[in-house]
Amino acid sequence: MAELHAADFGKVAVLMGGYSAEREISLRSGRAVLDALLRRGVRAEAVDVADDVIGRLRDGGYQRAFNILHGRGGEDGVMQGALELLGIPYTGSGVLASALAMDKPLSKDVWRAHGLPTPDYHLVGDDEQLRAAARVLGYPLIVKPACEGSSLGMGRVDDEQKLHQAWQQARRYDQRVMLERWIHGEEYTAAILGDRELPLIRLETPHSFYDYRAKYEANTTRYHCPCGLPVARERALQQLARRAFDVLGARHWGRVDLMLDAGGQPWLIEVNTLPGMTDHSLVPMAARQAGLDFDELVWRILALSLEQMP
Repeated sequence: MAELHAADFGKVAVLMGGYSAEREISLRSGRAVLDALLRRGVRAEAVDVADDVIGRLRDGGYQRAFNILHGRGGEDGVMQGALELLGIPYTGSGVLASALAMDKPLSKDVWRAHGLPTPDYHLVGDDEQLRAAARVLGYPLIVKPACEGSSLGMGRVDDEQKLHQAWQQARRYDQRVMLERWIHGEEYTAAILGDRELPLIRLETPHSFYDYRAKYEANTTRYHCPCGLPVARERALQQLARRAFDVLGARHWGRVDLMLDAGGQPWLIEVNTLPGMTDHSLVPMAARQAGLDFDELVWRILALSLEQMP
């Protein structure tokens, strides 16, 4: 690609906020992205997604959108479909890939169809299914809303006593709830940027898992980047993450979360197609290890939107 200039992007809408449970995180990500674009001379404006967002995008003279919405309505294909109807190129994955990645059970089904490793799970809709699924999976297990991000509504369950409580907590975020086999081992995340896999990060937290507090509030979470794995092993996991990303049809950028159990077996957990860009976020951390500062990372993500014809 020829050298790019700020004017090549035209007027850019930075989509942030929205109505999901991740609204506050999206606002933090959006402000960071907006500031980075302005520092690089891009004519960017914040668009807090509200009832009038379609009219504002239609009438605002925007040439493209940097989508940094998190969760429902912004990361699940809804906003992507609206932008395509409006003819506005945008950053991140398209409609189908966004919907698939947001739906944890569906993404796991796609991975299984392609022979990729992911922990067993069961969808549950009532107490009977809940208890039956727990018997099959065994304890400990993890309870998750089927379509939610930032670990909201998730909880580890060590015995039957806490099972119903965890299910009710997850149902606050989604009527579709999944139980997933617990993987004992180390947690890693692999950031994707265009055709490049960024260095892996190994996550270490005193919490039972890398939950919402560990992600956005705690100062006790440790991030190991370099991750400490041998080069060949890290490369193999990066390739697995790329495969998981590609088979969902994801594009531009994102993050693949995975576990490595005590026997060295990797397990794919989920793909985040619009990861956070806050001061606690993982993609900027991996980018720094690869020699890219925050402003350059944001610039390169925006540049990927030029692959779409307006």
